[in-house]
Amino acid sequence: MIIGLDMMGGDFAPLEAIKGIHLFKAETNSNAALVLIGDETQIRIHLADQQFDPATFRIVHAPQVIGMHEHPTKAFKEKQQSSIAVGFHLLATGKIDAFISAGNTGAMMVGSLFSIKALPGIQRPTIGTYMPRENGAPGWILDAGINSDCKPENLVQFAILGSLFVQNVWNISNPRVGLVNIGEEEGKGNLLAQATYPLLKENPKINFIGNIEGRDFLKDKADVLVCDGFTGNVILKFAESIFDFTEKRGIKDEYFDKFNFEQYGGVPVLGVAKPVIIGHGISHGPAFKNMIVIAEKIIENNVMEKIKATFQE
Repeated sequence: MIIGLDMMGGDFAPLEAIKGIHLFKAETNSNAALVLIGDETQIRIHLADQQFDPATFRIVHAPQVIGMHEHPTKAFKEKQQSSIAVGFHLLATGKIDAFISAGNTGAMMVGSLFSIKALPGIQRPTIGTYMPRENGAPGWILDAGINSDCKPENLVQFAILGSLFVQNVWNISNPRVGLVNIGEEEGKGNLLAQATYPLLKENPKINFIGNIEGRDFLKDKADVLVCDGFTGNVILKFAESIFDFTEKRGIKDEYFDKFNFEQYGGVPVLGVAKPVIIGHGISHGPAFKNMIVIAEKIIENNVMEKIKATFQE
């Protein structure tokens, strides 16, 4: 198993990525090989500072960086020697089995769609977000922001993709799927929700339990919540604010700590042919460690192949 890591992605690159590698090596017994992609001089300096032998890793030099505020498509096309572009080339050509970055999210999606491509039958790849529930287990909300406007068929596919993810990575045998809505009753909501409900209800690949209201997001009612990306991103940003608020107020609670995104690392792009993990731009060491862990789980459980097989059916 070979996992590629964009060392130049994120606000604190490459130091925090290397700290994440240090945590991964210290806290796991993994045999995964790590390929470090980025400015070789900087990588070697920081590896030495963290008392790593550079010979432990394969370092692939990538002299360019796609900035967080650059136009994704333009930058990806023009900066073919950037750490993101080089990472996707390695993934597309089979040199690595998964690619991780906390860099420009738009550029990561461009690479996912044009270098790796969507699996046959997938209309729109998606990303989800973690939602801590009162029982301590995470829920999974998708789409989380890359598909702001959706059709009912898109939400059905999101439900299948989310179910396969939590089933194979979180070991939830028959994940419950809920439709984010403004009421529990069938027929509630806007035109999208009304049209999506019967499609979810009739699909045999989905364990659909009905509508889920905002007050139920943190309860143990559904494992997968589906919505358009506009709604999902609002929920995501609100959830992130909860941790920031409790930190500023000095509130110490194990449950509220679960709203810290670093506990989960990053999120996979679901619906593309190979594992791609996107992290937050402000990721620190723990987030990078957890991104490597999630990539490893996806590879070990053949999640992409299972998604492919499901949609081929």
